[in-house]
Amino acid sequence: MKGRIHSVETCGTVDGPGLRYIIFTQGCPLRCQFCHNPDTWKMGDGNMVTVNELVTDILTYLPFFKASGGGVTVSGGEPLLQQKFLISLFRELKKYDIHTAIDTSGGHFIKSPSYLNMLDELIALTDLVLLDLKQINPERHKLLTGMSNECILEFANYLKAKEVPVWIRHVLIPERTDFDEDLYSLADFIQTLTNVEKVEVLPYHKLGVYKWEALELDYPLQGIAPPTAERVENAERILSGASIA
Repeated sequence: MKGRIHSVETCGTVDGPGLRYIIFTQGCPLRCQFCHNPDTWKMGDGNMVTVNELVTDILTYLPFFKASGGGVTVSGGEPLLQQKFLISLFRELKKYDIHTAIDTSGGHFIKSPSYLNMLDELIALTDLVLLDLKQINPERHKLLTGMSNECILEFANYLKAKEVPVWIRHVLIPERTDFDEDLYSLADFIQTLTNVEKVEVLPYHKLGVYKWEALELDYPLQGIAPPTAERVENAERILSGASIA
């Protein structure tokens, strides 16, 4: 079994508990204006890598996982575009009792029987989902990402039904996601989810702008500065009561 992989990062510390081996998959259906990995968008790019190749490399970091309570996080791009590959990978990782996590936007959630059967199999092998809830307001979400948030919210409810632990992530962007009314609405929605362990506010940054320039893409947030410390604290205060699991 092979997956289309953009890159890997070893000993990551921000994409799940402990030290993480992070696999960035290739391909994404969203076109987020703030994306710091636009080079992962194109479906046909990346390198074809086998499960065995990845697992062989991952096992060299097993002592670090055991010491820190870490494991493997599959990010993107959008990892749920490659469910068969993730199932095969996670099956192998579970032979070594390695913690598994998926960092996803939920933007590829489809309510078809065949898709849900495969997703059920994958989620059964998944210890944690890092779910990016980018905008609760549907119109602003479409402006920000190019697509509706309907399937994303349905995916969040699917994860609740499956009782899989979830960390919610929200990128705070002036003029895009930093509106009090939207933050309160997001908090209300998160409070309906009984499986949320943590809610993280991630301040928008410009560290990925150079990739847009290298790809000769017009950066849509030109002129928008990162949020102030006060606005970050405001968002954290509003969302602080939403972590209820």
